[in-house]
Amino acid sequence: MIKIEHSIFALPYAWAGLFLAADGMPDFKPFIALTVAMVAIRSFAMTFNRIADLEFDRQNPRTARRPLVTGAITKGQAWIFSIICCIVFIISCAFLNKVCLWLSMPTILFAGAYSYVKRFSPLCHYWLGATLGLAPLAGWLAINPHVPGLPPVLLFFAVTFWVGAFDVYYSFQDLDIDTRHGLHSLPADLGPNTALALAAFSHILTVIFLLLCGFAANLAWPWYIICLGTGILLFWEHKLVKPEDLHNINMAFFTLNGIISPVVLIGIILGIYMR
Repeated sequence: MIKIEHSIFALPYAWAGLFLAADGMPDFKPFIALTVAMVAIRSFAMTFNRIADLEFDRQNPRTARRPLVTGAITKGQAWIFSIICCIVFIISCAFLNKVCLWLSMPTILFAGAYSYVKRFSPLCHYWLGATLGLAPLAGWLAINPHVPGLPPVLLFFAVTFWVGAFDVYYSFQDLDIDTRHGLHSLPADLGPNTALALAAFSHILTVIFLLLCGFAANLAWPWYIICLGTGILLFWEHKLVKPEDLHNINMAFFTLNGIISPVVLIGIILGIYMR
């Protein structure tokens, strides 16, 4: 039900926050604790979403074969797994510092709330984006819990708009289901063409915030090459997605975005070490 590779979207940004805060190689302890925390909170959020959406998933052909729908995993087992993930997350935050520990419960609530935002607002895509956008802030706080930093805040906005845009693309698959059940999404509420335009604008904002992050962190020239490459990949992703033809959705959603997050991490590392 939950694949470890699902962490590829947010985890590199958490590591990026670590490198930015340490201004180089972070210590081993926060690196490991943050990694465990990120995998745990991601696994909780996805499992909780499966539980919250179970009745909708049963009526959706795209999700009808999910283990929780078929009964391969029971609802009780999913709840137990969710609770274990929360406990692991909180313990991992405690290993980092007190600030991370204090913020662990609000983070759990914020991540879990996404599953219900779609019931009343088409901005659910950006709530999801903000949830993953917490990753670079978490990385920064793991090293500098009392020192505010502009770079991770700018990276937060970059991730928020990046994830919000590709979640809009992904939601095209469920346009009919969302409309039928009164669930909110940009395609369902505003129409596919308007949603596609807003997603494209969000990707433009992503690149802008990535560039601003580089300026704020005084990153060297490789970072700006990475920003250019990211912009090209996002443009390609936008051209692949057509509401009337979803054959390329997995290429756009998983493949290209799975490339972007680790490439951004590499860009930040090179930008720090090649000053």
